[in-house]
Amino acid sequence: MQAISLFTGAGGLDLGCAAAGFRTVAAVELDSTARRTLLANRDRYLPHLRPEALFADVVGLQVGELLERASIRADEQVALVHGGPPCTPFSKSGYWLEYKRAGADPKASLLDSFVDVVADVQPQTFLMENVYGLAYRNHNRPVLERFLERCRGAGYAVNHRILLAADLGAPQLRQRLVCVGLRADLLDCDTAEWRFPWPAPTHAGPHETRKHWDRDLPPHQTTSDALAGLSLTENPPEPEEIVKGTYAEALRGVPPGDNYLFWTEHRGHPSPRFRWRSRYWSFLLKLHPERPSPTLQGQPGPWVGPFHWEDRRLRVAELKRLMTFPDDFNVLGSRREQQLQLGNAVPPRLGAAVAKQLASELARVGAHTAKLAVAA
Repeated sequence: MQAISLFTGAGGLDLGCAAAGFRTVAAVELDSTARRTLLANRDRYLPHLRPEALFADVVGLQVGELLERASIRADEQVALVHGGPPCTPFSKSGYWLEYKRAGADPKASLLDSFVDVVADVQPQTFLMENVYGLAYRNHNRPVLERFLERCRGAGYAVNHRILLAADLGAPQLRQRLVCVGLRADLLDCDTAEWRFPWPAPTHAGPHETRKHWDRDLPPHQTTSDALAGLSLTENPPEPEEIVKGTYAEALRGVPPGDNYLFWTEHRGHPSPRFRWRSRYWSFLLKLHPERPSPTLQGQPGPWVGPFHWEDRRLRVAELKRLMTFPDDFNVLGSRREQQLQLGNAVPPRLGAAVAKQLASELARVGAHTAKLAVAA
Protein backbone atom coordinates (compact mmCIF):
# COMPACT_ATOMS: atom_id res chain seq x y z
CA MET A 1 0.00 0.00 0.00
CA GLN A 2 1.77 3.11 -1.26
CA ALA A 3 1.63 6.29 0.81
CA ILE A 4 2.51 9.93 0.24
CA SER A 5 3.63 11.85 3.30
CA LEU A 6 3.08 15.61 3.71
CA PHE A 7 4.56 17.82 6.44
CA THR A 8 6.64 14.75 7.25
CA GLY A 9 8.95 16.16 9.93
CA ALA A 10 11.10 13.43 11.44
CA GLY A 11 8.73 10.73 10.15
CA GLY A 12 6.78 9.71 13.24
CA LEU A 13 3.54 9.23 11.33
CA ASP A 14 5.44 7.41 8.58
CA LEU A 15 6.80 4.92 11.12
CA GLY A 16 3.30 4.35 12.47
CA CYS A 17 1.83 3.87 9.00
CA ALA A 18 4.67 1.50 8.09
CA ALA A 19 3.67 -0.68 11.05
CA ALA A 20 0.22 -0.94 9.45
CA GLY A 21 1.59 -1.98 6.04
CA PHE A 22 1.74 1.40 4.28
CA ARG A 23 5.03 2.36 2.67
CA THR A 24 6.07 5.95 2.14
CA VAL A 25 7.18 6.41 -1.47
CA ALA A 26 7.21 10.23 -1.54
CA ALA A 27 7.46 12.89 1.16
CA VAL A 28 7.25 16.67 1.47
CA GLU A 29 9.04 18.47 4.31
CA LEU A 30 10.16 22.10 4.39
CA ASP A 31 12.79 21.83 7.15
CA SER A 32 16.16 20.84 5.70
CA THR A 33 17.37 19.22 8.95
CA ALA A 34 14.26 17.05 9.15
CA ARG A 35 14.82 16.00 5.52
CA ARG A 36 18.35 14.92 6.47
CA THR A 37 16.89 12.94 9.38
CA LEU A 38 14.52 11.15 7.00
CA LEU A 39 17.35 10.21 4.66
CA ALA A 40 19.57 9.10 7.55
CA ASN A 41 16.93 6.57 8.57
CA ARG A 42 15.87 5.54 5.09
CA ASP A 43 17.70 2.21 4.87
CA ARG A 44 16.28 0.87 8.13
CA TYR A 45 12.87 2.53 8.44
CA LEU A 46 11.85 4.17 5.15
CA PRO A 47 13.35 1.94 2.46
CA HIS A 48 10.77 2.85 -0.20
CA LEU A 49 11.40 6.60 0.00
CA ARG A 50 13.74 7.59 -2.81
CA PRO A 51 15.88 10.70 -2.24
CA GLU A 52 14.59 12.16 -5.50
CA ALA A 53 11.00 11.78 -4.20
CA LEU A 54 11.70 13.93 -1.13
CA PHE A 55 10.32 17.44 -1.78
CA ALA A 56 10.78 20.64 0.21
CA ASP A 57 7.58 22.67 -0.14
CA VAL A 58 3.94 21.68 -0.40
CA VAL A 59 3.03 25.17 -1.66
CA GLY A 60 3.22 25.04 -5.44
CA LEU A 61 3.95 21.30 -5.38
CA GLN A 62 3.59 19.72 -8.82
CA VAL A 63 1.76 16.48 -8.09
CA GLY A 64 2.56 15.02 -11.50
CA GLU A 65 6.27 15.44 -10.83
CA LEU A 66 5.90 13.90 -7.37
CA LEU A 67 4.15 10.83 -8.78
CA GLU A 68 6.75 10.50 -11.52
CA ARG A 69 9.69 10.69 -9.12
CA ALA A 70 8.01 8.16 -6.83
CA SER A 71 7.56 5.83 -9.83
CA ILE A 72 3.78 5.71 -9.34
CA ARG A 73 2.20 4.74 -12.64
CA ALA A 74 -0.93 6.41 -13.95
CA ASP A 75 -2.90 3.17 -13.51
CA GLU A 76 -1.78 2.71 -9.88
CA GLN A 77 -3.80 3.83 -6.89
CA VAL A 78 -2.12 5.55 -3.96
CA ALA A 79 -3.52 3.98 -0.81
CA LEU A 80 -2.89 6.84 1.60
CA VAL A 81 -1.95 10.52 1.85
CA HIS A 82 -1.06 11.45 5.42
CA GLY A 83 0.47 14.31 7.34
CA GLY A 84 0.22 16.87 10.11
CA PRO A 85 0.16 20.47 8.84
CA PRO A 86 1.89 22.92 11.21
CA CYS A 87 -0.14 23.16 14.39
CA THR A 88 0.99 26.58 15.63
CA PRO A 89 -2.00 28.45 14.16
CA PHE A 90 -4.37 26.36 16.29
CA SER A 91 -2.30 25.64 19.39
CA LYS A 92 -3.44 26.90 22.76
CA SER A 93 0.11 28.09 23.45
CA GLY A 94 -0.15 30.76 20.76
CA TYR A 95 -3.35 32.44 21.86
CA TRP A 96 -1.47 35.34 23.42
CA LEU A 97 -0.70 36.50 19.86
CA GLU A 98 -3.47 38.76 18.56
CA TYR A 99 -3.20 37.65 14.93
CA LYS A 100 -3.67 34.02 15.99
CA ARG A 101 -6.67 34.85 18.13
CA ALA A 102 -8.09 36.63 15.09
CA GLY A 103 -7.56 33.55 12.92
CA ALA A 104 -5.09 35.42 10.71
CA ASP A 105 -2.10 33.07 10.87
CA PRO A 106 -0.99 32.42 7.25
CA LYS A 107 0.15 28.91 8.17
CA ALA A 108 -3.51 27.95 8.69
CA SER A 109 -3.84 27.90 4.91
CA LEU A 110 -1.55 24.87 4.76
CA LEU A 111 -4.64 22.79 5.58
CA ASP A 112 -5.84 23.85 2.12
CA SER A 113 -2.54 22.66 0.66
CA PHE A 114 -3.13 19.25 2.25
CA VAL A 115 -6.58 19.03 0.63
CA ASP A 116 -5.19 20.20 -2.72
CA VAL A 117 -2.81 17.23 -2.82
CA VAL A 118 -5.57 14.82 -1.76
CA ALA A 119 -7.87 16.19 -4.47
CA ASP A 120 -5.17 15.81 -7.15
CA VAL A 121 -3.84 12.38 -6.11
CA GLN A 122 -7.23 10.88 -5.16
CA PRO A 123 -5.77 8.33 -2.71
CA GLN A 124 -8.06 5.65 -1.36
CA THR A 125 -7.72 7.14 2.13
CA PHE A 126 -6.20 10.11 3.91
CA LEU A 127 -5.10 10.79 7.48
CA MET A 128 -4.60 14.30 8.86
CA GLU A 129 -3.28 14.90 12.38
CA ASN A 130 -3.22 18.17 14.31
CA VAL A 131 -3.51 19.72 17.76
CA TYR A 132 -6.87 19.20 19.41
CA GLY A 133 -7.22 22.98 19.64
CA LEU A 134 -8.26 22.94 15.98
CA ALA A 135 -11.57 21.47 17.17
CA TYR A 136 -12.20 24.21 19.75
CA ARG A 137 -15.43 26.11 19.25
CA ASN A 138 -13.64 29.41 18.77
CA HIS A 139 -11.97 31.04 15.77
CA ASN A 140 -10.44 27.64 14.94
CA ARG A 141 -13.74 25.86 14.36
CA PRO A 142 -14.53 27.52 10.99
CA VAL A 143 -11.04 26.49 9.82
CA LEU A 144 -11.77 22.86 10.70
CA GLU A 145 -15.23 23.00 9.10
CA ARG A 146 -13.72 24.43 5.92
CA PHE A 147 -11.15 21.63 5.86
CA LEU A 148 -13.83 18.94 6.30
CA GLU A 149 -16.09 20.50 3.68
CA ARG A 150 -13.26 20.71 1.15
CA CYS A 151 -12.42 17.04 1.78
CA ARG A 152 -16.04 16.12 1.13
CA GLY A 153 -15.96 18.22 -2.02
CA ALA A 154 -12.88 16.29 -3.16
CA GLY A 155 -14.95 13.10 -3.01
CA TYR A 156 -14.36 11.72 0.49
CA ALA A 157 -16.36 10.54 3.45
CA VAL A 158 -14.76 12.11 6.51
CA ASN A 159 -14.67 11.33 10.25
CA HIS A 160 -12.66 13.05 12.98
CA ARG A 161 -11.96 12.45 16.65
CA ILE A 162 -9.69 13.64 19.46
CA LEU A 163 -7.43 10.81 20.63
CA LEU A 164 -5.23 10.58 23.72
CA ALA A 165 -1.88 8.96 22.95
CA ALA A 166 -1.69 7.42 26.43
CA ASP A 167 -4.93 5.50 25.77
CA LEU A 168 -3.20 3.82 22.83
CA GLY A 169 -0.03 2.77 24.64
CA ALA A 170 2.23 5.83 24.39
CA PRO A 171 3.65 7.09 27.72
CA GLN A 172 2.42 10.63 27.06
CA LEU A 173 -0.81 12.50 27.79
CA ARG A 174 -0.82 13.97 24.30
CA GLN A 175 -4.23 14.84 22.85
CA ARG A 176 -4.42 15.06 19.06
CA LEU A 177 -7.16 15.70 16.56
CA VAL A 178 -7.19 13.01 13.88
CA CYS A 179 -9.20 13.32 10.67
CA VAL A 180 -9.56 10.35 8.32
CA GLY A 181 -11.22 10.05 4.94
CA LEU A 182 -12.23 7.25 2.59
CA ARG A 183 -12.86 7.86 -1.11
CA ALA A 184 -16.59 7.83 -1.79
CA ASP A 185 -16.46 5.39 -4.72
CA LEU A 186 -15.06 2.71 -2.38
CA LEU A 187 -17.93 2.94 0.09
CA ASP A 188 -20.72 0.47 0.58
CA CYS A 189 -22.91 3.20 2.13
CA ASP A 190 -23.72 6.87 1.74
CA THR A 191 -20.82 9.16 2.64
CA ALA A 192 -22.80 10.73 5.49
CA GLU A 193 -23.39 7.28 7.00
CA TRP A 194 -19.77 6.10 6.99
CA ARG A 195 -18.32 5.53 10.44
CA PHE A 196 -14.62 4.93 10.78
CA PRO A 197 -13.75 2.10 13.21
CA TRP A 198 -11.56 4.15 15.55
CA PRO A 199 -8.94 2.17 17.50
CA ALA A 200 -10.16 0.95 20.87
CA PRO A 201 -8.10 2.05 23.89
CA THR A 202 -5.43 -0.39 24.95
CA HIS A 203 -4.69 1.46 28.21
CA ALA A 204 -6.68 3.66 30.55
CA GLY A 205 -6.22 6.13 33.37
CA PRO A 206 -6.92 9.63 34.64
CA HIS A 207 -6.60 12.69 32.43
CA GLU A 208 -7.64 16.28 33.16
CA THR A 209 -11.32 16.09 34.22
CA ARG A 210 -11.77 12.40 33.40
CA LYS A 211 -13.34 10.67 36.38
CA HIS A 212 -14.18 7.26 34.94
CA TRP A 213 -12.11 4.86 32.87
CA ASP A 214 -12.02 1.15 32.12
CA ARG A 215 -10.14 -0.34 35.03
CA ASP A 216 -10.00 -3.70 33.29
CA LEU A 217 -7.47 -2.21 30.87
CA PRO A 218 -3.78 -1.86 31.75
CA PRO A 219 -3.01 1.54 33.29
CA HIS A 220 -1.33 4.24 31.22
CA GLN A 221 2.36 3.55 30.73
CA THR A 222 4.49 5.59 33.13
CA THR A 223 7.59 7.60 32.38
CA SER A 224 9.75 5.34 34.52
CA ASP A 225 8.48 2.31 32.58
CA ALA A 226 9.19 4.07 29.30
CA LEU A 227 12.71 5.10 30.28
CA ALA A 228 13.62 1.81 31.94
CA GLY A 229 16.72 0.05 30.67
CA LEU A 230 18.40 3.05 29.03
CA SER A 231 22.11 2.71 29.68
CA LEU A 232 24.54 5.61 29.95
CA THR A 233 25.90 4.58 26.57
CA GLU A 234 22.44 4.86 25.03
CA ASN A 235 21.47 7.88 27.12
CA PRO A 236 24.61 9.93 27.76
CA PRO A 237 24.45 13.19 29.74
CA GLU A 238 24.09 16.29 27.58
CA PRO A 239 25.56 19.76 28.25
CA GLU A 240 22.14 21.27 27.53
CA GLU A 241 20.43 19.27 30.27
CA ILE A 242 21.92 21.34 33.10
CA VAL A 243 19.46 23.89 34.44
CA LYS A 244 21.00 27.22 35.43
CA GLY A 245 19.67 30.71 35.89
CA THR A 246 16.79 32.61 37.41
CA TYR A 247 14.47 29.76 38.36
CA ALA A 248 16.92 26.87 38.79
CA GLU A 249 16.50 26.88 42.56
CA ALA A 250 12.71 27.05 42.24
CA LEU A 251 12.73 24.08 39.86
CA ARG A 252 14.73 22.00 42.33
CA GLY A 253 12.08 22.71 44.96
CA VAL A 254 9.16 21.51 42.81
CA PRO A 255 8.13 17.93 43.69
CA PRO A 256 7.87 15.35 40.87
CA GLY A 257 4.63 15.75 38.95
CA ASP A 258 4.11 19.34 40.09
CA ASN A 259 4.81 22.78 38.61
CA TYR A 260 5.27 26.41 39.65
CA LEU A 261 1.94 26.34 41.51
CA PHE A 262 3.79 24.53 44.29
CA TRP A 263 5.41 27.89 45.05
CA THR A 264 2.15 29.84 45.50
CA GLU A 265 0.37 31.16 48.57
CA HIS A 266 -2.80 29.45 47.32
CA ARG A 267 -1.08 26.09 47.85
CA GLY A 268 0.10 27.15 51.28
CA HIS A 269 3.78 27.68 50.54
CA PRO A 270 5.40 29.63 53.41
CA SER A 271 7.62 31.63 51.03
CA PRO A 272 5.59 32.02 47.82
CA ARG A 273 7.47 33.02 44.67
CA PHE A 274 4.61 33.12 42.16
CA ARG A 275 0.99 34.24 42.02
CA TRP A 276 -1.71 31.63 41.52
CA ARG A 277 -2.29 30.93 37.82
CA SER A 278 0.11 33.64 36.73
CA ARG A 279 2.06 31.37 34.35
CA TYR A 280 1.42 28.63 31.82
CA TRP A 281 0.71 25.26 33.43
CA SER A 282 3.93 23.87 31.91
CA PHE A 283 6.13 26.44 33.70
CA LEU A 284 8.61 24.52 35.91
CA LEU A 285 6.59 21.38 35.19
CA LYS A 286 8.35 18.22 36.32
CA LEU A 287 7.77 14.60 35.32
CA HIS A 288 6.43 12.12 37.82
CA PRO A 289 8.04 8.68 37.46
CA GLU A 290 4.76 6.87 38.15
CA ARG A 291 2.64 8.81 35.65
CA PRO A 292 2.70 9.33 31.89
CA SER A 293 4.55 12.36 30.60
CA PRO A 294 2.65 15.54 29.83
CA THR A 295 2.79 16.67 26.19
CA LEU A 296 6.32 17.21 24.91
CA GLN A 297 6.77 20.45 23.00
CA GLY A 298 8.87 21.21 19.96
CA GLN A 299 9.91 24.69 21.06
CA PRO A 300 9.67 24.96 24.83
CA GLY A 301 10.83 28.14 26.49
CA PRO A 302 13.81 27.97 28.89
CA TRP A 303 11.57 27.25 31.88
CA VAL A 304 8.88 25.22 30.15
CA GLY A 305 8.68 21.53 31.02
CA PRO A 306 8.38 18.77 31.39
CA PHE A 307 11.74 18.54 33.15
CA HIS A 308 13.13 15.26 34.43
CA TRP A 309 12.37 14.50 38.09
CA GLU A 310 16.16 14.71 38.60
CA ASP A 311 15.92 18.50 38.04
CA ARG A 312 17.38 18.55 34.55
CA ARG A 313 16.16 18.78 30.98
CA LEU A 314 15.27 15.60 29.15
CA ARG A 315 17.89 13.99 26.94
CA VAL A 316 17.29 13.10 23.30
CA ALA A 317 17.19 9.36 24.02
CA GLU A 318 14.51 10.00 26.66
CA LEU A 319 12.49 12.17 24.30
CA LYS A 320 12.53 9.34 21.76
CA ARG A 321 11.27 6.86 24.34
CA LEU A 322 8.45 9.17 25.46
CA MET A 323 7.49 9.74 21.81
CA THR A 324 7.73 5.95 21.05
CA PHE A 325 10.45 6.37 18.42
CA PRO A 326 12.89 3.45 18.12
CA ASP A 327 16.04 3.82 20.21
CA ASP A 328 18.23 3.57 17.11
CA PHE A 329 16.29 6.19 15.15
CA ASN A 330 18.86 8.83 14.24
CA VAL A 331 17.61 12.39 14.79
CA LEU A 332 20.04 14.87 13.23
CA GLY A 333 20.82 18.50 13.95
CA SER A 334 21.59 20.57 17.01
CA ARG A 335 20.01 19.79 20.37
CA ARG A 336 17.36 22.45 19.69
CA GLU A 337 16.64 21.01 16.23
CA GLN A 338 16.31 17.49 17.65
CA GLN A 339 13.83 18.72 20.26
CA LEU A 340 11.87 20.50 17.53
CA GLN A 341 11.65 17.39 15.36
CA LEU A 342 10.63 15.06 18.18
CA GLY A 343 8.26 17.46 19.92
CA ASN A 344 6.44 18.19 16.64
CA ALA A 345 6.19 14.54 15.61
CA VAL A 346 3.26 12.17 15.79
CA PRO A 347 4.06 9.37 18.26
CA PRO A 348 4.53 6.34 15.98
CA ARG A 349 2.42 4.22 18.33
CA LEU A 350 -0.52 6.60 17.96
CA GLY A 351 -0.06 6.71 14.19
CA ALA A 352 0.09 2.92 13.98
CA ALA A 353 -3.16 2.48 15.91
CA VAL A 354 -5.08 4.70 13.47
CA ALA A 355 -3.30 3.43 10.35
CA LYS A 356 -4.06 -0.20 11.20
CA GLN A 357 -7.75 0.67 11.33
CA LEU A 358 -7.45 2.41 7.97
CA ALA A 359 -5.80 -0.69 6.51
CA SER A 360 -8.59 -2.86 7.93
CA GLU A 361 -11.23 -0.54 6.47
CA LEU A 362 -9.54 -0.71 3.06
CA ALA A 363 -9.55 -4.50 3.27
CA ARG A 364 -13.22 -4.50 4.25
CA VAL A 365 -14.43 -2.26 1.43
CA GLY A 366 -12.13 -4.09 -0.99
CA ALA A 367 -13.72 -7.39 -0.09
CA HIS A 368 -17.18 -5.87 -0.52
CA THR A 369 -16.25 -4.49 -3.97
CA ALA A 370 -14.82 -7.85 -5.03
CA LYS A 371 -18.01 -9.61 -3.90
CA LEU A 372 -20.14 -7.22 -5.95
CA ALA A 373 -17.92 -7.78 -8.99
CA VAL A 374 -18.29 -11.56 -8.71
CA ALA A 375 -22.06 -11.23 -8.33
CA ALA A 376 -22.24 -9.05 -11.43
